[in-house]
Amino acid sequence: MVQVAAALLLALAAGLGITVILAMLKSNESAILSALLGEGAFMGDAAPQPGPATVIKLRPSAPRRHIARAIAARPQLGQPQFSRAA
Repeated sequence: MVQVAAALLLALAAGLGITVILAMLKSNESAILSALLGEGAFMGDAAPQPGPATVIKLRPSAPRRHIARAIAARPQLGQPQFSRAA
Protein backbone atom coordinates (compact mmCIF):
# COMPACT_ATOMS: atom_id res chain seq x y z
CA MET A 1 0.00 0.00 0.00
CA VAL A 2 2.85 2.37 0.84
CA GLN A 3 4.53 1.57 -2.47
CA VAL A 4 1.37 2.42 -4.39
CA ALA A 5 1.08 5.74 -2.55
CA ALA A 6 4.73 6.50 -3.27
CA ALA A 7 4.28 5.67 -6.97
CA LEU A 8 1.22 7.93 -7.18
CA LEU A 9 3.06 10.74 -5.43
CA LEU A 10 6.00 10.36 -7.82
CA ALA A 11 3.67 10.42 -10.84
CA LEU A 12 1.96 13.54 -9.47
CA ALA A 13 5.32 15.28 -8.95
CA ALA A 14 6.50 14.37 -12.45
CA GLY A 15 3.25 15.65 -13.97
CA LEU A 16 3.53 18.89 -12.02
CA GLY A 17 7.14 19.34 -13.15
CA ILE A 18 6.24 18.85 -16.80
CA THR A 19 3.33 21.28 -16.43
CA VAL A 20 5.64 23.95 -14.97
CA ILE A 21 8.18 23.46 -17.77
CA LEU A 22 5.49 23.75 -20.45
CA ALA A 23 4.04 26.88 -18.80
CA MET A 24 7.49 28.49 -18.71
CA LEU A 25 8.08 27.61 -22.35
CA LYS A 26 4.70 29.03 -23.35
CA SER A 27 5.16 32.32 -21.50
CA ASN A 28 8.76 32.99 -22.53
CA GLU A 29 9.25 30.87 -25.62
CA SER A 30 11.34 33.24 -27.75
CA ALA A 31 13.91 34.02 -25.03
CA ILE A 32 14.32 30.37 -24.04
CA LEU A 33 14.70 29.14 -27.60
CA SER A 34 17.15 31.91 -28.54
CA ALA A 35 19.24 31.09 -25.45
CA LEU A 36 19.25 27.41 -26.38
CA LEU A 37 20.34 28.28 -29.92
CA GLY A 38 23.19 30.40 -28.57
CA GLU A 39 21.80 33.74 -29.73
CA GLY A 40 21.22 35.08 -26.25
CA ALA A 41 18.18 36.85 -24.86
CA PHE A 42 19.19 40.31 -26.10
CA MET A 43 18.57 41.31 -29.68
CA GLY A 44 21.18 43.30 -31.60
CA ASP A 45 21.66 46.81 -30.23
CA ALA A 46 19.80 46.09 -27.00
CA ALA A 47 22.68 43.94 -25.77
CA PRO A 48 25.12 45.39 -23.24
CA GLN A 49 28.22 46.64 -25.02
CA PRO A 50 31.70 45.62 -23.86
CA GLY A 51 34.06 48.31 -22.77
CA PRO A 52 35.40 50.05 -19.71
CA ALA A 53 33.00 50.08 -16.84
CA THR A 54 32.35 53.11 -14.69
CA VAL A 55 35.08 53.26 -12.07
CA ILE A 56 33.97 54.01 -8.56
CA LYS A 57 36.81 55.16 -6.35
CA LEU A 58 36.55 54.06 -2.75
CA ARG A 59 37.95 56.10 0.08
CA PRO A 60 40.98 54.55 1.73
CA SER A 61 40.45 52.92 5.06
CA ALA A 62 42.55 53.61 8.11
CA PRO A 63 45.59 51.36 8.49
CA ARG A 64 44.92 48.34 10.66
CA ARG A 65 46.87 47.82 13.81
CA HIS A 66 48.11 44.32 14.32
CA ILE A 67 48.03 43.52 17.98
CA ALA A 68 49.46 40.18 18.96
CA ARG A 69 47.92 38.98 22.17
CA ALA A 70 49.53 36.22 24.10
CA ILE A 71 46.89 33.87 25.42
CA ALA A 72 48.04 31.87 28.36
CA ALA A 73 46.72 28.33 28.08
CA ARG A 74 46.11 27.17 31.59
CA PRO A 75 44.14 24.04 32.43
CA GLN A 76 41.03 24.33 34.54
CA LEU A 77 41.82 22.86 37.93
CA GLY A 78 38.30 21.74 38.86
CA GLN A 79 37.51 19.88 35.63
CA PRO A 80 39.00 16.63 34.34
CA GLN A 81 41.11 16.76 31.20
CA PHE A 82 38.88 14.26 29.35
CA SER A 83 35.14 14.01 29.54
CA ARG A 84 33.55 11.03 31.19
CA ALA A 85 31.62 10.18 28.01
CA ALA A 86 34.87 9.48 26.16
